[in-house]
Amino acid sequence: MSTKNHSASPAPALKARAIRAGDKIGIVAPASNVRRELLEAGSSGLRKIGYESVYSPEIFERDLYFAGSAERRVLELEAMMERADVAAVICARGGYGSNYLLERLDFEKLERHPKVLMGYSDNTSLLTAIHDRTGLITFHGPMVTKDLAAEDGVEATSWNNALQGTNEWTIPMDGVEVLRPGRARGKLYGGCLSILVASLGTPFEIQTEDTVLFLEDIGTKPYQIDRMLVQMRLAGKLERVRGIVFGEMADCRQPAGQDYTLQEVVVRVLKDIKGPIVYGLKSGHVSSRNITLPIGVQAELSADGAGARLAILEAATV
Repeated sequence: MSTKNHSASPAPALKARAIRAGDKIGIVAPASNVRRELLEAGSSGLRKIGYESVYSPEIFERDLYFAGSAERRVLELEAMMERADVAAVICARGGYGSNYLLERLDFEKLERHPKVLMGYSDNTSLLTAIHDRTGLITFHGPMVTKDLAAEDGVEATSWNNALQGTNEWTIPMDGVEVLRPGRARGKLYGGCLSILVASLGTPFEIQTEDTVLFLEDIGTKPYQIDRMLVQMRLAGKLERVRGIVFGEMADCRQPAGQDYTLQEVVVRVLKDIKGPIVYGLKSGHVSSRNITLPIGVQAELSADGAGARLAILEAATV
């Protein structure tokens, strides 16, 4: 296995094969344990949109709050990424535990078998670490027991454009609020804010230089978001960010209510950070229709009085 850090010399983009109708999608559980009925519902959701699902019988193992041991989880992920008959790998759920895999993963093996890998929440640690070390474009988007198990859990246009090799396309931005206007071009990167911040000071520290940075979270109080943004700033992780896109930020309020908005908190904390800032993109922890974001592709964010636009400038798969 290899935990070498390529951050000093970023790996060139590595793209997986585009998926097609009828392809087999492997399901893995890198973090918390999985409920059988939800996995079966999500597998049914995959079949409804034209794919076959496959998973290991061991995916239902439990070890405290994990989906079995770290060794089981890392072997499962590597095996699915290596399987010639599997076109894509999607995480069953988040929760907690993906960080245990990082020091055990064979990144060189993953680089030899590039494949669509999708998830969000706790799996942000895998998406960013694998991209940073191999160059593989990863995908922040729907998971099996959450979004694919729901009737309206997947935003179809972004899923299709991201996974089927569309050259240039735009992310759905309905309801997105412009907090600061401007235009920025860079690598689309990011994920769950709590997990991104947890990487700081480790060998798997996020690489945010020259990025359009996506940040989202759930159930986090405004002062906690303030604290994490300040930590990122003090760690130098916002100095060369070109623009920032916030997610829906579901349930990110004080329990007793508040007389200020999270948007006001964000603008205050980021007042010295250059570039456009927008708020409300529905990817990750969302109420419905989870948007698929390709991590590692070139993108352009533009924001003005007429609204916001996030354009993907290259195909995410080939």
